[in-house]
Amino acid sequence: MSKEIKVDYLARVEGEGALDIKLKDGKVETLQLKIFEPPRFFEAFLVGRSYLEVPDITARICGICPVAYQMSSARAIEKMIGLNVPDDVKVLRRLLYLGEWIESHTLHVYILHAPDFMGYESALEMARDHADLVRAALRLKRWGNRIMEILGGRSVHPVSPRVGGFHRCPKKEELEPLLADVSDVKRTAMDAIGWAAHLNFPDLDRKAEYVSLHHDKEYAITEGRIRSTGGINAPEDEFDKLFVESQVPYSTALRSLVGGKRPYVVGPQARVNLNHDELAPEVLDKAKESGISFPLENPYMSIVARVLEVAHSVVEAEAIVRGYRTPSAPYVDGRPKAGEGAAITEAPRGALFHRYTIDNGGMVKKARIVSPTAQNQSSMEADLLELAPSLAKMTTEKATLLCEQTIRNYDPCISCSAHFLKLRVTSE
Repeated sequence: MSKEIKVDYLARVEGEGALDIKLKDGKVETLQLKIFEPPRFFEAFLVGRSYLEVPDITARICGICPVAYQMSSARAIEKMIGLNVPDDVKVLRRLLYLGEWIESHTLHVYILHAPDFMGYESALEMARDHADLVRAALRLKRWGNRIMEILGGRSVHPVSPRVGGFHRCPKKEELEPLLADVSDVKRTAMDAIGWAAHLNFPDLDRKAEYVSLHHDKEYAITEGRIRSTGGINAPEDEFDKLFVESQVPYSTALRSLVGGKRPYVVGPQARVNLNHDELAPEVLDKAKESGISFPLENPYMSIVARVLEVAHSVVEAEAIVRGYRTPSAPYVDGRPKAGEGAAITEAPRGALFHRYTIDNGGMVKKARIVSPTAQNQSSMEADLLELAPSLAKMTTEKATLLCEQTIRNYDPCISCSAHFLKLRVTSE
């Protein structure tokens, strides 16, 4: 008995991808998760540009998580040229990042992923029966967007972040309007934990290796060491030594394996499993009250990890705003020097690695960017392989829906992952 599952365009994900699975006698003959968008040339056209331009250029890679690209690139360059960003500016960067986590996670949880669990084809259909849920989600997302607008100048492709800090830091009174409805926002975020914990999760038991940053004093977002449930504990600069990228012919995304051998998972579920002790105490209390225990190993419970991070982000953002004092200077400046620098920050979808080489004039000679979705692609395929016996017993329609839901567990940003695989430069 054979069956073919073919999804030409994956729905409710960022960008365009496809899935082809051929089953025979309950076993997978072929499985291809295709990222087929045209290559993005960001790494190539960063070459020859000033190091100061890099955060603004890389922000254009993604309209959902531009701050992640700005922060990873800025930190890599700052390490390279020896810039020490003051703590009060680091806190402001963290607040901006929290705003991005809130808006990105909320979009995925309620608009892209919740319909899978609640039996709807789209968020619009879901809204007919659950209007209050969708309205609350939109208020929550709007609050995250407001943080980005105040700090970044706008919520999409913010213009204020720069190497060394910000072009401008807001005054206390500019942030205070965020507190006007923070109680309602926090209530919505906390209620979402109980709601997500009691969704109907498909059964999938696959032992995965989870990878994220870890920080001893805070929930790791903007800096930390690389940790994994497989025993990795290394500085961020060693990313290249730990994870090996390779190409498959059916995808324009490179994919990463631990040591070139095994898939791994980055993103909210990885972060929560490795760092849940650093979540805000009230978030942990609500998780316990809701029956959530760690680690979260079923990949369909990634939606639970996301709502936990949204609640944490709201709690921490409120604390930062209440204690905020405008930094004495919005940024620190430095002089370029030839060198190489690498950094990781935690984008909403997972660890985002940047490495740059610049010359003495501050011009980029080489750039390398590894997106979370590219790192997760092998794990998405591994999950689908694990599902194969169940898929063979389902109707093609039900099997297709389950495959799509499985991919959406990772909130893939396919556009971010499309990669310019080869660059040849000749000069005469």
